[in-house]
Order: sequence, then structure tokens, then C-alpha cells
Amino acid sequence: MEIARAAAGLFVSRGLKATRAEDIAQAAGIAPRTFYRYFATKEEAVAPLYSAGAERWAEALREAPAELQVPQALEHAVRHTLVTGRGVSAASWEWVRTLIRLAVASPALGKVWAEVCHTSETTIAEVLAERAAATEARTSSPQASPSTAAEPPDASHGVHTSDGAAAAAAAADAEAGAPPEGRDLSGAGAGVLASEAPDATEAPPASPRQRFTAAVASAAVRVAVESWAVTDAAPTGPQGPAELALHNLRALHGFAWEAGPAKRT
Repeated sequence: MEIARAAAGLFVSRGLKATRAEDIAQAAGIAPRTFYRYFATKEEAVAPLYSAGAERWAEALREAPAELQVPQALEHAVRHTLVTGRGVSAASWEWVRTLIRLAVASPALGKVWAEVCHTSETTIAEVLAERAAATEARTSSPQASPSTAAEPPDASHGVHTSDGAAAAAAAADAEAGAPPEGRDLSGAGAGVLASEAPDATEAPPASPRQRFTAAVASAAVRVAVESWAVTDAAPTGPQGPAELALHNLRALHGFAWEAGPAKRT
């Protein structure tokens, strides 16, 4: 991650074209051959920062309260990763803005961003499959009584509904260590309860429907972040990435989010 932070700092301060792989290696305190041991190009050096945000988004969905339906779980994940303060500080969002702008302007960096988004989409599909399997196991368990299933979710496990203009949200800046200026550039928490989650080796494969659902949800969030990044809007408020993502998800009100786990043969 140190190499990624060094690369991001140089890309932001010098620009992508003016930064060489050797410059990144020097800034990270490593030899150029060490740099190329991990990355084939200078653009690939920031992939861990893009990935960290995507991983947090997936983990926030995985840890969303088990009783939440898919649309509410997706909103929960957005509030826990894109709202300023929980995962990315206001200052760090400006770094994110620059990195996204560079990805839009540079085909090479855009390819890195696209690959990270595709990987994230696959992970989201897996999480949806895990949650569906856990729900099926919970509701079909003979120990589950109708009265228990009908109980409203505990308020302590509900979705945070604080307004995006004033909320502070995503995972602490120090969690992954600080990039230049002491800020964490990663922007997008862990799953259904451990007792309810399928064993990692027995995780059900995502169904075609769940893969499609993951693609729709991922696009809603990706487009929100990209749309915000090309503007000068503040990271909070109605034009911030969190509110834009929530707006995109709500625009899909008629979408059939729910899908069962894939059938095993």
C-alpha cells in the first residue's frame, strides 16, 4: 500500500504524464526493480487504493443486518462507505476526485479502474449469494419460530438514515494507514452473522440473477462516484457521492432485487 500511496501522491501533485515508475519507486523508498516486481506499469500502482474502496463497499454489504432486504442492505453499505467521515475524510475525497478524474482522462489508468470495478462486481455477486443462502437457512430452520421471524429488527441494527449533508461516515482513515498528507484515499465493513454465514468452502455460487443484480448495484455506485468526481461539488450534501448513489439505487425502485441461491447439481 505504501507504493500505491506514493504513486497517488505523485499523480496528484505532478500529474500522470510527468510521473515515471522510477519516481514512484524513489518516493516509496524502494528500488525500481522492486517496483516492477509488484506492478507492470506506473498506472497499476494505484490499483490497491481503488481496490481498498471496492473491498470496503463489499464488506459493508456483507455485514449489513441479516434481516435487511437487498435494496435496504445496499443502502446500508452506501451509508457505511461513501458518507464523509466513516471511510473517507472530506480532504481525502479530494484525492479520490483527482484519481477518478485521471482514470476518466487516461485510457491506461481507466483500464485499471475498470478492472477493479469488475472484480468488485464479482465480489458483490458472491456476497448476495451468501446472504441469500443464510436467509434461506435461517427461515427454513425448524428452530425459527413465526413469532421470531415476525419481530421487527432491533433499532441498534437498523440502517443509519442521517442526512448526507451532515452525516459522517465509511471506515477510519487510520485503518489502512495514511497516504500523503496523512489521509486514507480508499473509499468503500463484514457480513451476515458468523453463525449464519455459510462456511467459506461451501459458499454457494452466484446465480445469473445475482450476478445481474450485482452489476446493477455496482453501476449505481460507480456512476455516482464518477459523476461527482467530474464536478466541483462538495463530498457532502445532495450532490455528494453518497447521496448520488442512494438516489441511483432509489431510482431502481421497481427492480426485482431478490434472487435465490444457485441450484447445486
